[in-house]
Amino acid sequence: MWESETLAPELILKGGGAEERLQLLASGSWTAAHAALLEQKVKALEVPTQGSRRLEIDIAGIGELDTFGAWLLERTARDFAAHGFDAELVEVAARFRGLLDEIHGCGRQKPTSRRPANPILDKLEYLGRLTTDLGLDLIRLSGLLGALGSATARIFVRPRSFRLASGVHQLDRVGWQAIPIIFMITLLIGGIIAQQGIFHFRKFGAGDYVVDLVGILVLRELGVLIVAIMVAGRSGSSYTAELGSMKMREEIDALRTMGLDPVEVLMLPRIVALVCALPILAFIGSMSALYGGGLVAWLYGGMSPAVYIGRLREVVTVTHFEVGMIKAPFMALAIGLIACSEGLQVKGSAESLGLKTTASVVKSIFFVIVLDGFFAIFFASIGM
Repeated sequence: MWESETLAPELILKGGGAEERLQLLASGSWTAAHAALLEQKVKALEVPTQGSRRLEIDIAGIGELDTFGAWLLERTARDFAAHGFDAELVEVAARFRGLLDEIHGCGRQKPTSRRPANPILDKLEYLGRLTTDLGLDLIRLSGLLGALGSATARIFVRPRSFRLASGVHQLDRVGWQAIPIIFMITLLIGGIIAQQGIFHFRKFGAGDYVVDLVGILVLRELGVLIVAIMVAGRSGSSYTAELGSMKMREEIDALRTMGLDPVEVLMLPRIVALVCALPILAFIGSMSALYGGGLVAWLYGGMSPAVYIGRLREVVTVTHFEVGMIKAPFMALAIGLIACSEGLQVKGSAESLGLKTTASVVKSIFFVIVLDGFFAIFFASIGM
């Protein structure tokens, strides 16, 4: 028995006369280690065109058989069947029967035919799904906002129940630790706006108006918007990943079991920290952008710092600054709600966590831009 297991694989075709039974004798080791030799032997088989149409594949001599060998036997049987033979494996050892039965069942089911998709209906279906998802998101966010308001009311009644240590920790993460990157990015953006403004305004002899462009654009719109987008990508994704991981480990269910409200314990300190941090970061980002614009105006446009600052005092009013700062807490609230909501929807897999984290960033940026648009219309309507 041991000798048969170590023999090289063999495949011999016998018989084939008018009445003679056709036999295919397989022996040796039919494993992936002999794949090249087995393929050669199978390819070398010549299918008889006359004589008996019944084929018995005798595998009594096979000592070793793995999935590769089993599939090669099955493929050989199917090739003969395609030529009109009634092919059958015989003398199958009990230890190989389960594997051969599994291989025999593979690929037997015919693929279901699919009707060609209608591209218009597909687009409409996709649009409908997006609309439904957006509606569900709004309902979910409204429910979470209500729960957050209820938790805030309880905090006002019992101020000591607020997780102050957690809030300070979150404030340090989303606020203090974000200052360097916010400073650098907004500094560069302010410089780019100034450079482009100088480059184009000079054609009309209006290079000084770059100060108007940088001052008003940064303080009213871009300063807070760029900072909010960066916070959504940095802190919002972090919130979603943290809450999603806790959801996967059933820590949120454990909090509920202990009688603690996850909204009060986990979400409120994070959202409060975000609402406090974003206006500060928006202020730092706006000042940094103005500084970057001033540097470029000085080094690239030849405008002295004194002229730049004096022009800023003339064209920029406190109203522009107020418009930008008023938006910041609302954007922070939207980012926090979306991040927490997506984190609570994470299922029990890493793939779900990744998808929800990505969705959190995309939705947060979308809602931040929509909010900015609403505020722009609102402030224009009241003359600010």
